[in-house]
Amino acid sequence: MENNETLTDLSQFGLTNEQLFAHIDNNDADSEKITAPRYSYWRSVFRVFFSRKLNIVMLCILGFILVFTYIYPAVTNYDPYANVMNASSKHLSPAQAIAKFGFSLHSCLGTGAAGQSTFDAMWYGAQISLSMSLICTLINMTIGVLLGAVWGYSKKFDIVMTEVLNIVGNVPTILLVQVLVLIFKPTFWTMVLAMCITDWMFVAYFIRTQVVIIRDREYNLASRCLGTPLGRIATRNILPVLTSVIVMYAAQIIPSYISYEVFLAYLGMGLSEMSLGKIINSAQNAMLTPGWGFEFWSPVALAAVLTITLYVVGQNLGDASDPRTHM
Repeated sequence: MENNETLTDLSQFGLTNEQLFAHIDNNDADSEKITAPRYSYWRSVFRVFFSRKLNIVMLCILGFILVFTYIYPAVTNYDPYANVMNASSKHLSPAQAIAKFGFSLHSCLGTGAAGQSTFDAMWYGAQISLSMSLICTLINMTIGVLLGAVWGYSKKFDIVMTEVLNIVGNVPTILLVQVLVLIFKPTFWTMVLAMCITDWMFVAYFIRTQVVIIRDREYNLASRCLGTPLGRIATRNILPVLTSVIVMYAAQIIPSYISYEVFLAYLGMGLSEMSLGKIINSAQNAMLTPGWGFEFWSPVALAAVLTITLYVVGQNLGDASDPRTHM
């Protein structure tokens, strides 16, 4: 032989010909079998999300807040004016409240200007603020995502909605809130209406920008050539790709509505109900009075922890929703 190849003596392995060589049939069914593990999108999302210990800690904090926000006020039957006629129960520090009423959750943070429990009041206010934030987010995200998908895909609809955005989007939201408060009473649903009347448009414009980026990809062009309806392309081809973006954007606006409600209440344009913002606004004079600080700083701390926890959990869930992190 001209080359330097050497033959291997198979007898050295001590195996029979049947063991060394096996006949393989040409089976079409076996050739199409896939040996890779099955991929589950949401299972991968939660696997990535719970792989970080910070997310577990934040979820525990959020779960604790939600329990006290929605369950605690229901089982305690909180009455903010139960001690309003008792002057000795007003503006008590935690030590004074414990000495007067005994140690309990009701007295652990003292009492306010009406003799109400500061601990009970801030959880009752958190229930109103968080409920308003979740309802506003649900309404704005639902309308904004669906219209944004069509807005970004239909060029005719894009021209109309862009002009509407240029007109309505430049009206200050605070001005709209103030007008609605003057026309209607500053109730829970009035505030929801004020925050949803134009905010969905900004969500839709954000989704529209994301859709424009991916609308001319090959699979969308193929769907158009096959005559697939616009609504089906938007809901089946485009929105699933934007899952991580939608989750991340929702994570930003949920805590922002809580902060916005607190800000409006501080300006005197908040809810008539005792939300977190209303409690903070009514207790701002107690901030500088010695011994009364818990009336102000307790709801402020709760609002801060709630917004930060919602933001961190939402951002990390949005990151976990990105398929590129599932590898």
